Amino acid sequence: MKLKSSLFHLIFATTFSLPLYAQISKSLNYFAIEDVRLLPSPFKQAEQLDLSYLLEMDPDRLLAPFMREAGLPTKKDSYTNWENTGLDGHIGGHYLSALSYMYASTGDSRIKERLDYMISNLKQCQDANGNGYIGGVPGGKLIWEEIQKGNIRSGTFSLNDKWVPLYNIHKTYAGLRDAYLLTADQTAKNMLISMTDWAVQLVSQLSEAQIQDMLRSEHGGLNEVFADVAAITQNSSYLQLARKFSHQSILTPLMEHRDKLTGLHANTQIPKVLGFRRIAELSDDQQLTEAVRYFWDNVVQHRSIAIGGNSVSEHFNPIDDFSKMIHSIEGPETCNTYNMLRLTKMLYRTDQQGKYLDFYERALYNHILSTQHPQHGGFVYFTQIRPGHYRVYSQPQTSMWCCVGSGMESHAKYGEMIYAHKHDELYVNLFIPSRLNWREKGVEIIQDNTFPKEAYTTLKINTQRKRAFTLYLRKPTWLTAIPTISINGTPYTVTDSTATHLKIKRTWKPGDLLRMELPMGIHVEQLPDQSNYFSILCGPIVLAARSGTEDLRGLKADDSRMGHIASGKQIPLRDVPILTTHPDAIPSLVHQISSKPLHFTLNGLRRGKDSLKMELEPFYGIHDSRYILYWPQATAAQLQEQQEKIDRDERESLALTAITIDKVTPGEQQPESDHFFREENSNAGVTEDTRWREAKGWFSYQMKNTNNSTLLLKFMTDTAFHNTEILVNGILVETLKNKGNQLEVKTIQIELPKEISNTSTIEVKIKGTSTSPTHKILEIRTLRSD
Repeated sequence: MKLKSSLFHLIFATTFSLPLYAQISKSLNYFAIEDVRLLPSPFKQAEQLDLSYLLEMDPDRLLAPFMREAGLPTKKDSYTNWENTGLDGHIGGHYLSALSYMYASTGDSRIKERLDYMISNLKQCQDANGNGYIGGVPGGKLIWEEIQKGNIRSGTFSLNDKWVPLYNIHKTYAGLRDAYLLTADQTAKNMLISMTDWAVQLVSQLSEAQIQDMLRSEHGGLNEVFADVAAITQNSSYLQLARKFSHQSILTPLMEHRDKLTGLHANTQIPKVLGFRRIAELSDDQQLTEAVRYFWDNVVQHRSIAIGGNSVSEHFNPIDDFSKMIHSIEGPETCNTYNMLRLTKMLYRTDQQGKYLDFYERALYNHILSTQHPQHGGFVYFTQIRPGHYRVYSQPQTSMWCCVGSGMESHAKYGEMIYAHKHDELYVNLFIPSRLNWREKGVEIIQDNTFPKEAYTTLKINTQRKRAFTLYLRKPTWLTAIPTISINGTPYTVTDSTATHLKIKRTWKPGDLLRMELPMGIHVEQLPDQSNYFSILCGPIVLAARSGTEDLRGLKADDSRMGHIASGKQIPLRDVPILTTHPDAIPSLVHQISSKPLHFTLNGLRRGKDSLKMELEPFYGIHDSRYILYWPQATAAQLQEQQEKIDRDERESLALTAITIDKVTPGEQQPESDHFFREENSNAGVTEDTRWREAKGWFSYQMKNTNNSTLLLKFMTDTAFHNTEILVNGILVETLKNKGNQLEVKTIQIELPKEISNTSTIEVKIKGTSTSPTHKILEIRTLRSD
């Protein structure tokens, strides 16, 4: 399989302005993914599991929303979960991308047949629609007609009363793009261009202000895709479309190097920045480039944890307070890291700083690889760092979350960053066993190792005759000593290197074998807010400990709307072992287990008055178990005070959690959508790191309930007068009419009438008036009376 020597390569070297050629000259070229084949390793195993997962999914069920919206007969019912409750069709778009990557990575004909089937059926949908549009958005035709006429009703996670339809169709755009770039499918290319022309018409009569209003609704990376179409077609009008779809309320602060990210929905913003970067590449916009670098530095250096993930309950937490992440069972979202890796790849291509590869490697091993189950291949949504909790895995026929879509892609493209090249230079960036076909030079490279279990890698040079080229071997920042090199068993002294790579310029003979030692040791990382929680690493590998298998409720997710959340019992933090030592001494408490590679004994732990030790192992290998990823720390003198503080801080929240039947956090996308949010004239926002929703009209949720329940509301008062009516199943149960002397958070509990409390599901409606809007509502719970 040879695809015109990488169409990806072609569009990423394309520009519309001559000044960019100077920038491109220092760019690295990534190899076509078809030229890299994984060899046996955990990554190869993950690839094969993903391939099986893709084949287990039913294309006719994924196509059903598209066929329905095009007025065509469906062959099977749509999938359930997110796929039939408002986000219909989004997984179908991801599926196109995943199939494209998997075919490029493996050449498996079954995958290509599946991709061809998807494309041909989507082409029928596009032809039936007659205007270039393809989508499964329920009632999509009507809302697009409204938007085209300037009737725009936009919220953070809704647009014209639909669940993020722009985000939804972005997955279709991206899938068609990937099908063309990775498999040279000309039908996909034509469909992509036609669908982009539809978008041109969609906004052709809208003002800039109207478009920006529309972009308040989550819209994925539409600006990136439109920029890619500009490069594919060499038509600069599509680049203008990409600029129109760039959200200025996010871009402007970044260009001014102002941090306005706290409290924002993380994966709404990251794809926008991917688009900013792509536009900057094509137009040599250095100010835009600097804005993207500022974003990357902010997220990676100040908002990301040891595994490379970021966010809590899908939102960026404050850079100086990670306490919510420690307490929450909704830790870093996999989609965020998937997109941060894509952004990192973009930045490294034209700016070869070591920090990009260090982050890429860290996030790849410790977050992405860890989010696939090593037996059944299910994907993880939230990787919480709450000590003693666990993760939930998807199933192919029930779970249709965003992180399933990005997960199908992530495990199909592990080969994309291992190597890069420029002229006669070959860069080895990652130590993943693989075979590289460097076609232009007639060179095959076989990288073989058991890294990270053993700290080395080998490279075998296969050529028909001698070849002169320069090999750049990456020097990670986690190295504890200068790497030693041998060639054909003889020590080799490296006399030249860069800040990030060892440089070996040589005429290579057929069969040359290079071995590179990669000395690594134990080190620790504190949470970015400098609170007393530490992770333990060996080289780039984050270590963790298994902490029990009790109450792993929902380990394999069903098709319920909140099935992606690990809802089993939360272990009180007071019961979590505390590292009792000075932070500098933590590495001395870690001792290698000689019979188990990358397994260690961790001493110095205290639980209450008891001393204990636990076993550490690579986090990516821990599944079907509770775990400890971040350890609380205190010196012996601080221990009692620290234990008392942990107990005091959490006692009330755990007691409330124990009697909670259901909970929704207004203003957060997933809790709202999982509770079938509806609204009229409401608004969501954030104050510092507290999200809320208020209304001059109303908003409502469907919530679980049991007999004799009560309703809890947490709300915010300020100096303005507010009128909040609380209705349950249409019955007014409470009215709040007041104003405060200052900004203050209050909580009330409302005992529900028996005719309401005996139902299993209730509708909770919060209603205001145009002259007296509601309070800012922060949290709603249904509680058992006990």
